[in-house]
Amino acid sequence: MCGICGSYHYAENIPASPQVLAAMLDVIEHRGPDDEGYFVHQGVALGMRRLSIIDLETGRQPLFNEDRSLTLVFNGEIYNYLALRQRLQRAGHRFRSAGDGEVIVHLYEEHGERCVDYLRGMFAFAIWDARRQRLFLARDRMGIKPLYYADTGKRLLFGSEIKSILQDPEIERRPDPRAMSEYLSLRYVPAPATLFEQVQALPPGFTATVDAKGVHLRRYWDISYQPNPLLDTEEAALEALEPMFRESVRLRLMSDVPFGAFLSGGVDSSAVVAVMSEFLNEPVKTYAIGYEHDGTERFSELPFAREVARQYGTDHHEVMLRSEDFINLSEKVIWHLDQPIADAALVAYHRVCAAAAEDVKMVLTGEGGDELFAGYGRYAGERLAPLFGALPPSIAQLTATASRALPGLRRPKLMLQALTYRDEGQRLRNWFPLFDDRRKPSLLSHGFKAQLADQLSGPAFHEHLARTDADGSLHRMLYVDNKVYLPDCLLARGDKLSMASSLEARVPFLDHALVELAASLPAEFKLKGLTRKHLLKRLCAKWLPDRILHRKKEGFPVPVGVWLRGSAREFARDLLSPQTIARRGRFDTRFVSRLLDEHDRGTEDHSSMIVGLINLELWHRLYIDCAPSVTQQPVQQRAA
Repeated sequence: MCGICGSYHYAENIPASPQVLAAMLDVIEHRGPDDEGYFVHQGVALGMRRLSIIDLETGRQPLFNEDRSLTLVFNGEIYNYLALRQRLQRAGHRFRSAGDGEVIVHLYEEHGERCVDYLRGMFAFAIWDARRQRLFLARDRMGIKPLYYADTGKRLLFGSEIKSILQDPEIERRPDPRAMSEYLSLRYVPAPATLFEQVQALPPGFTATVDAKGVHLRRYWDISYQPNPLLDTEEAALEALEPMFRESVRLRLMSDVPFGAFLSGGVDSSAVVAVMSEFLNEPVKTYAIGYEHDGTERFSELPFAREVARQYGTDHHEVMLRSEDFINLSEKVIWHLDQPIADAALVAYHRVCAAAAEDVKMVLTGEGGDELFAGYGRYAGERLAPLFGALPPSIAQLTATASRALPGLRRPKLMLQALTYRDEGQRLRNWFPLFDDRRKPSLLSHGFKAQLADQLSGPAFHEHLARTDADGSLHRMLYVDNKVYLPDCLLARGDKLSMASSLEARVPFLDHALVELAASLPAEFKLKGLTRKHLLKRLCAKWLPDRILHRKKEGFPVPVGVWLRGSAREFARDLLSPQTIARRGRFDTRFVSRLLDEHDRGTEDHSSMIVGLINLELWHRLYIDCAPSVTQQPVQQRAA
């Protein structure tokens, strides 16, 4: 596990800059405090920061093939590397290390760009192919590991984090207005866009080949929802699912350092802890977060986490979060994220990662279970779309408009408003928005709307819906969430905030073989009546009590609404003052002030929108207002 970065002058004969590479490495030191490695030759520069998890002694990078014509920097874990290594050794390849990364180099020798087809794990890597004068980049199928790049037309820069690319003086820190519009709608920026005009994200399941002809992207994997006829009964599906899930957890216990697990007391994280406990001879170290003071105890999931911890005898640790943490850590969190996510749980996730990192270097998490097995309420709500579609548009709209006058009931109101959209892509965008397509025009200033040329909604959802082979509405919704919300919001949060504390997070639910299995199951196995994650809960019934299996889903609840009316009120008012809003020129000052006032009075819960605007303002101060500089020593001098 580490962070990688580098550059390639693909269209001109100019040497790579060791000074820029040094700066790119220094700014991501948190991703790999154990070691540093680099390769600089003519127009190519590759660098890595290493967090040692496997092969502590010989796993240094960059890694090479036998004649050193291939050079690799790699971030992630390859869980099937031992089997791949044996196969490659039988084919005559010689290995210098005992770790997982070196198999990638030799797979590339054997299979070229198709090497990614053989990898089971999470990864982002770069290979310099000296013979072909070609740089090859790849990102794992689900987007667990991030990879960004900037193409100047003559040179490509890449990195595990955007801040690494921004160390190059040629890359301007210029906001992308359309990406910002997407953020205001979705709470995150969907790939391949980022909030920086010159920087793009390599999408999950893609590779990029860079040579004298430029940059060529290729999709090497996608999720198919075509049914498996052998798994058309629940019993057959359970028979296939249980060993696959157990294997996925077992593979992710591969480590040469201490590890643990996050435990919320929900079905997904509890199932991971239950299976971990079966494989280990010592108690699992578990970590949970809760709240105290200011009447926030009711938001805490600690009682559920404690119940699972007691059942499996884990070495359980709890982190208590207060409003002071939200105030004091929000800026640090946004710096680590590179671009904002409108998520009240960011500081909570950062705190639990930091606490775990005091004891272990790796954790398993339950991320992904909802997107595989239909865990969100909106999946059931989408069933009402045909009913609303049959209503006259005026009646459907009147229903949604009337609901806005009711106090509270935020989620039901969002559901009614989303269901008024006849277009599938628009409806899915508006199921759980930051600012929905009707409210956002009121937020934006006249100047910002003109800059967007009235295109307030991006094409990401429609493009994914046009690509999927899923037929039913549930599977189409799951496909989009797995392609957008999961990698660009949840996994981005998980990677950046765990690595901020030099902690590796592994996600058993997102083993691509398990993803493919889940996608092939009938929709009614996932959403049965009003029961979400039906089949997964049937599987987990042998491990977890009913109180855990059938509890109301909370989704990492954080009492930020309470804090914004109390001790964090002035924090929000300062960041979103009329003067600040007017100076930025993007939002209507009266609209933002009205959001704050209505939230203060308690007539509406605008906490999500307020947090989204706070995080955007913090990002602007950290990444746009500041002036970058490259002052680090060149890597050659540092190694001397």
